[in-house]
Amino acid sequence: MKIFYTDGACSGNPGPGGWAVVELRDGKIRKKWGGYAPHTTNNRMELIAAIEALQSLDPDEKAELHTDSEYVRKGITEWMLNWKKKGWKTAAKKPVKNQDLWQTLDRLNHAGIRWFYVPGHEGYEYNELCDQIAKEFIQKQVKRALVP
Repeated sequence: MKIFYTDGACSGNPGPGGWAVVELRDGKIRKKWGGYAPHTTNNRMELIAAIEALQSLDPDEKAELHTDSEYVRKGITEWMLNWKKKGWKTAAKKPVKNQDLWQTLDRLNHAGIRWFYVPGHEGYEYNELCDQIAKEFIQKQVKRALVP
């Protein structure tokens, strides 16, 4: 079974953002990847990281996904059902933010995916690695934009 750690980061919110995924198998890093968006929010980067992890799975393949985003974990495990019942509206009857990404994540999610929350910036090795990768994507792009 694949185990994923995911993270998103943003320099300013909104601002330039990065996301990262670390895939483990048999207790070892099998793959790590990430990306960048020039103008985004931290929540969008967190969602994109989770989407990217799940897109790497075969249909119905089981996996664990660890995120330091309660927004992502609670959204997919607790809030999603009610959002869908209410026509993608929150309890306050407002449109769900990032609905496009939530709908993608919902299509990729299935009963074989187990979702875990891991506290960010508390020394969890693979979460820290994801944070580092996501921030490096931001730094590389921001530096590139500053070069004349």
